[in-house]
Amino acid sequence: MKKLMAAAVAGFGFALAAASAQAQAPQTLSQVKSRGILNCGSNTGLAGFGVPDAQGNWTGLDVEFCRAISATIFNDPTKVKFIPLSAKDRFTALQSGEVDVLVRNSTWTMSRDTALGLQFTGVNYYDGQGFLVRKKLGVTSAMQLNGASVCTQQGTTTELNLADFFRANNLKYEVVAFATSDETVKAYDSGRCDAFTTDASGLYAERLKLTAPDDHMVLPEIISKEPLGPATRNTDAQWFGLIKWVHYAMLNAEELGVTKANVDEMLKSANPEIKRLLGTEGKFGESIGLTTDWAYRIIKHVGNYGESFERTVGQGSLLKIARGQNALWTKGGLQYAPPVR
Repeated sequence: MKKLMAAAVAGFGFALAAASAQAQAPQTLSQVKSRGILNCGSNTGLAGFGVPDAQGNWTGLDVEFCRAISATIFNDPTKVKFIPLSAKDRFTALQSGEVDVLVRNSTWTMSRDTALGLQFTGVNYYDGQGFLVRKKLGVTSAMQLNGASVCTQQGTTTELNLADFFRANNLKYEVVAFATSDETVKAYDSGRCDAFTTDASGLYAERLKLTAPDDHMVLPEIISKEPLGPATRNTDAQWFGLIKWVHYAMLNAEELGVTKANVDEMLKSANPEIKRLLGTEGKFGESIGLTTDWAYRIIKHVGNYGESFERTVGQGSLLKIARGQNALWTKGGLQYAPPVR
């Protein structure tokens, strides 16, 4: 009897282990390759991060990250289908498999990381929540917003941050919430509320949509931590590693001075770090199901992180956001990548 019970327990344990192994088996990469295109969950339209023009051409920091994934898999940055997702629907779309990866200025929080069956692969933009107000209001600090009405979007982290800020500072406020970003911005522009709150990067982007952008200002206070980054399902360790290392490759390239313009010349470099990054030494791409030139493809087609940042949200863009916390660690910022070795 004891032997039978032991065998049953062993069999049950084996079944669990097999199920777990199956759940962790690489699958997303093979599906993407078979399909011939990457399905990337994107913003419905946020300048600097993800927005289509009238012809359907997408641009932005998150968009370029999706193109970098496509480049490393297909050696072609155009094999991406951008799927616009609202804040409310974005995680469900990833969970259901509608998209292969979510790259949509989404905040990495504990509840999202542990309760949704998802994994955040890193932080491609360090942000924080702020406030946008009309200059004629005469407000120069968020501490002067006592009694203000504040427009915000439903289904985001901004509502809780807003409540925490006003409660912590013993201030009164009225929240005016809307389902979509466009509705929220239009409501603020029409005067339905005194202030508009979202991530600071979003404030700079959304201000461009207002009737008179120069009549509005972003207040200096940052009231939260908003580490924004891509997310994958937690059932595919290989795919998680691939997405994570796309970001690290772009950071390492910037740190090593490898750019879109000089990457071919850098193939001749004697620097061992550059050799490993570009695949002229070692076979590091194989561990994530890619070719040895996996990082070369990213840099050749898209560029390094600094190049992408500057043309999408930095000084080469309409937003002109300073690198700040998003500078490399060697320049006082928080962007830091493990080495390829």
